[in-house]
Amino acid sequence: MSSPLTDLYRYPIVQAPMAGGASRPQLAAAVGAAGGLGFLAAGYKTPAAMYEEIKHLRARGDMPFGVNLFMPQPATSDPSAVAVYGEQLAGEVAWYETPLGDCDTATDDAYDAKLAILLDDPVPLVSFTFGCPTRAVCEAFARVGTVTVVTVTSVDEALAAHAAGASALCVQGIEAGGHQGTHRDDPHVQGGGQGLGLLALIQLVREAVPLPVIAAGGLMRGAQIAAVLAAGASAAQLGTAFLVCPESGASAVHKQALTDTTFTRTELTRAFSGRPARGLVNRFVREHGPYAPAAYPQVHYLTSGLRKAAAAAGDPQGMALWAGQGHRLARELPAGELVELLMAEVDAARAGLAADTGRQAAPQPGPGGAA
Repeated sequence: MSSPLTDLYRYPIVQAPMAGGASRPQLAAAVGAAGGLGFLAAGYKTPAAMYEEIKHLRARGDMPFGVNLFMPQPATSDPSAVAVYGEQLAGEVAWYETPLGDCDTATDDAYDAKLAILLDDPVPLVSFTFGCPTRAVCEAFARVGTVTVVTVTSVDEALAAHAAGASALCVQGIEAGGHQGTHRDDPHVQGGGQGLGLLALIQLVREAVPLPVIAAGGLMRGAQIAAVLAAGASAAQLGTAFLVCPESGASAVHKQALTDTTFTRTELTRAFSGRPARGLVNRFVREHGPYAPAAYPQVHYLTSGLRKAAAAAGDPQGMALWAGQGHRLARELPAGELVELLMAEVDAARAGLAADTGRQAAPQPGPGGAA
């Protein structure tokens, strides 16, 4: 299927933008060099740090890539609820000997400054998470030749992105690791787990909106990629699958935890950031998840020091171990090799489907043996 995306990759495999350090230039470059589409994550970074990573990636080769931005968040959180949650974390403060962070940090993630840089020195693709940009922003990027992608988790969000002039959608199923890209967080839903599975969501969005789709959510194998492509997606976005690659900036503790049998499941939790995010269920999630308020990014900054202290101590029980539902299928391979293996699996899955279809279509022998 021809779309604004198809000129950006040889293989329809997109490396997800994972904020917090995993999606560093080395990973994006390796994926891009192998024929996929690499991504940088600007979330939580200063505008200057974002631009340094862009320059670093460009120095590694002339390949298309994307940059992901967090949309500014409305100031709707309850400061008293955040304060109560901070009191609940007193034991963590004592255990890790680390104070809580400043939860009064600005909620716009320097959005306007990052926009200015990306419009002044355009990149091939910019995606948006936690909301939808205005039509003026999408049109400004279109004028400089940048493809715009909005992350959506529902048909209503897809309709809003289409109305705003987005070039394409990243359709994120409930299976996805890390933060759900919902445009609004419903504080009345525990954990935020009201989303749809990826295959159902792809079909619903495609019937409602005439935009190309990048499918995201729990994808770890080529057969799964073949399935979402058959369902109508233009490309598949994988995060957890690339998290364990040597080029990823994720901590060694996080990488090891993904296939550690100690961690038996994932769930959506607000424990670390105040926004629904899927991660491995560890002690911190069990003890604090049920009480974490819907307050993003205030809770993110509140717990930041604790998470860093746990990582420094090599303690996975106090870390945000973001992971999709398919995390046990992670393969510790160089990113370029993983892209090639995934595409070989896609081709094998397609060949198998074609063979099955051919057998079903072939004339069947009659009672006398003749077709």
